[in-house]
Amino acid sequence: MPTTQELLERYRAVMPSFVNPLYETPISIDHGQGGYVWDLEGNKYLDFFGGILTTMIGHSVPEVVSAVQEQAQKVMHTSTLYLNEQVVSFAEEVAAVSGIPDARVLFTTSGSEANDTAILIATNYRRSNQVLAMRNSYHGRSMTSQAVTSHRSWLSSSYSGLDVHFVQGPYRFRSPFRELDDEAFTQACVSDLVQLLDMTDAGGFAALIAEPIQGVGGFATPPDGFFGAMHKVLSANEILFISDEVQTGWGRTGDHFWGYEAHGIVPDILTFAKGVGNGITLAGCVARAEVMNTIDRTLFTTFGGNPLSVAAGRATLRYVKENDLQANAARRGKQMVELLSGECDATDWVGELRGKGLMQAIECVQPGGVEPNTTAAAHLIEVCKDNGLLVGKGGLYGNVIRLTPMLNVTEAEMKEGCGIIVAAIRSVNG
Repeated sequence: MPTTQELLERYRAVMPSFVNPLYETPISIDHGQGGYVWDLEGNKYLDFFGGILTTMIGHSVPEVVSAVQEQAQKVMHTSTLYLNEQVVSFAEEVAAVSGIPDARVLFTTSGSEANDTAILIATNYRRSNQVLAMRNSYHGRSMTSQAVTSHRSWLSSSYSGLDVHFVQGPYRFRSPFRELDDEAFTQACVSDLVQLLDMTDAGGFAALIAEPIQGVGGFATPPDGFFGAMHKVLSANEILFISDEVQTGWGRTGDHFWGYEAHGIVPDILTFAKGVGNGITLAGCVARAEVMNTIDRTLFTTFGGNPLSVAAGRATLRYVKENDLQANAARRGKQMVELLSGECDATDWVGELRGKGLMQAIECVQPGGVEPNTTAAAHLIEVCKDNGLLVGKGGLYGNVIRLTPMLNVTEAEMKEGCGIIVAAIRSVNG
C-alpha cells in the first residue's frame, strides 16, 4: 500500500494541472465509517464536508451498502433503452417528494448534466436562448452550466450560445444593498430584476436558474420569501423558474425538504445531485409534464439512473425519511450555531456566520471590515485538518469555510467538531 506522499506524487504526474487537492498538505482517504474517515497512515478525521455534501448519511451505511451489493448481483447497467423496476420505482419516489405536480423525472450522472438538461428543456419550451441567473452562482463545469455561472474562481469559459443576464441575488454580505433589512433587500433585488427585463428582453426570457442557498458561493442565504417575490415577476412574464437543489435538497436545510420551500413557491423545474446517492453517481431533473415533454426528439442517457446508482438512491432516500433526518438537520444545525456563534461574534476577522440547518459557513474578512481574508481561511482549514476535522472552503475569494456534517450527525459529533473549529479560530487569533 502506498503512503499519502507517494500517492500525491503519482496524482500530480497523471492528473491535469487544474485538478488539485484541497489542503496545503494533502491527505488521502482510505476508508470511512459513519461520520469518520481514515487516511493511508491510519489517521482519523471527523468528516464535516462529505466529499462536497455528497456522502450525505455517512460512510459505509449498511442499508446502502447491502442495497448496492444486492443490485450488483442482479444487473448493474441497462440504460434508458430498457425497462427496469428499480429505475421506475425511484422515479416515482422522486416525483412524489419533489412537490411538482404531474412530475416527470430524468436521471443524469451529475449536477452539471442535470442543470444542462434543465436549460435545454426551458429554452425549448420558451423558444428562447435568453436565460437569467444569479450573481455569485455556480451550476457546474459543462459549457452550458458554466454559461449560467457567475463565480470567477470556478469560471473557466465564457463561450456559449446562450444570452445570459445576471441578477442581483442572495449574497448580501458584499451587495450594494447589504445595509437594508430583509424586506427592503428583497425588494431592491426584485427591482433590479424588473429593470434588467425592461432593458434586455429580446422577445422573452426562457428561465431563471437559482440555488436557494448558493453553495460554491459560500452558502449565501437569502431571506425567506426572496424567490417568492422574484417569482411574481417571472410568472407575469411567463419565465420559468429552475431551482438548483444540488446542495440544498433532501432536508439539509432543516426547515424544509427542498430549499425552494422557504420561498412559498413551486419551481417549474428542479435539479438534484450530490447527496441522494450517498457517494454513488446519481443526479436528475424534475419538471411538470407540460414542460419536460416539450422535447419532441428521442433523447436518452447511457448512465443516468442506472440500476446500481438507483439502488443507492432508493436506500438513501428511505433512510432519510425513516430516520427523519430533516428534523435532525434542524436540531444539529441549531446546535452548531449555538456552539460557534459566540466565538465568531467575538472574532474581528469573522465577518459572518450564516446558513441554514447543516449548511453553515464562516466568512473570513480583514479585521473590522468586509475585505476577504484568504490567509485566515487557509489557516483555519489547515488547523482543523491537523486536529482531525475535515471542512470545506468556498466563496468568490476562497475566504469562506463551509461546514456540512452528515444529516445523521450526532450531538456528540457536533460538539467534537465545533470544539475543533473554535480552537482553530483561537489559533488564528494567536
